[in-house]
Amino acid sequence: MKSLDSVLESIERSYDDIVSHMIGMIRIPAIAPVNGGLGESEKADYLATKLTGFDSVERVDVPDELDPSVMRSNILAKKNGKKPGTVWVVSHIDVVPTGDESFWDTPPFDPVLKDGKIYGRGTEDNGQSVISSLFAAYQFPKGELEGMSLGLAFVADEETTSKMGIQYLLDRGCFSEDDIILVPDWGSPNGSMIEISEKSLIWLKFKIHGKTAHGSTPDEGINAYRVSTALLTDLLETFPKEFPDRDEVFMPSVSTFEPTKRIATVENINTIPGYDEFCMDIRVLPHYSVDDVLKVARMVADRHSERTNAKIEVEEVQRHVSGRMSSVETCGFAALSDAVTFVTGSRPKAVGVGGGTCANFFREKGMDAYVWQSGGGTLHAPNEYVPVENIILDSKVFATVFYNLCYKP
Repeated sequence: MKSLDSVLESIERSYDDIVSHMIGMIRIPAIAPVNGGLGESEKADYLATKLTGFDSVERVDVPDELDPSVMRSNILAKKNGKKPGTVWVVSHIDVVPTGDESFWDTPPFDPVLKDGKIYGRGTEDNGQSVISSLFAAYQFPKGELEGMSLGLAFVADEETTSKMGIQYLLDRGCFSEDDIILVPDWGSPNGSMIEISEKSLIWLKFKIHGKTAHGSTPDEGINAYRVSTALLTDLLETFPKEFPDRDEVFMPSVSTFEPTKRIATVENINTIPGYDEFCMDIRVLPHYSVDDVLKVARMVADRHSERTNAKIEVEEVQRHVSGRMSSVETCGFAALSDAVTFVTGSRPKAVGVGGGTCANFFREKGMDAYVWQSGGGTLHAPNEYVPVENIILDSKVFATVFYNLCYKP
């Protein structure tokens, strides 16, 4: 039986292969059709060639809801153990769009290694976890696992709805109550935190229908921009009063109500806009109901509609309701926490966050799931990158978990 030290040394020696695997993967865009892409199939083809030495590699292709000719591709790879349950590391392989490529120093899908960092779209989110979990799994030959089974789940559609990714796999019964679920899709410096809960999320779009007029005769119109500005100001004052609680487990400890996307109003300065539209990204502490958030939004909108005679629609774009908080008393949490401590020298802290990951879909099903990786900070941004040392650190942590739960008797 190999020692844990030899496993970790093998990962250290894999630097060049880790870089090669990551660069090969990042060259392949995996953007949802709703964002103008062709899904994950080509990236799944690439990863399938790297999943050697597993007892089973199952590909689950799901037709895209917008364009059924596009397959949203998921992969489940396992090495079988002798004890019940599987230790799963769940990573998503889709990425967000690049945004304005003029803000990138190098082409987003032409990854480069520079100063120990790999630059490219999807390197941190979520390529870091794909490659770190893959190299952790490489350390344990099939047929030699005396404990639980070892599993890698590469899933689709995380950046949009997850309906064709982790939700589909859960509904299909691909995971069991005996499983341990690790989701490396949120990071902290040196891996100092383990995420055990997420806030509930609701995205709202406010559509303001006024009446267009000339800028010199505003009394003949209803300025939708003016109405929307007053409405937004009122919402930003009302929401924190209606949902004021704090929970120090979470970062930040309060519910958040952020205006985000908005459209252009008119092309010329001397026209009163007859239509305006803006969106809010709202994340509330789990004990609050998103239905109550929607009720408050509509109450405030109705107030402004009555005052101005503008028609105001409040549209729910998306929601995710927080599942129960994952327990810190399980062997899965203990194994992850112990592995982080062993590799980094520091005991991680359990926290809650506002961001949404695949972990919440497990929690909604009553399963514990733990979100952990090192680093964090460049996801979704131009010049996204991951330090290779973070991939190696994460791989060592996952390998330590696999060693203690899957490899040892």
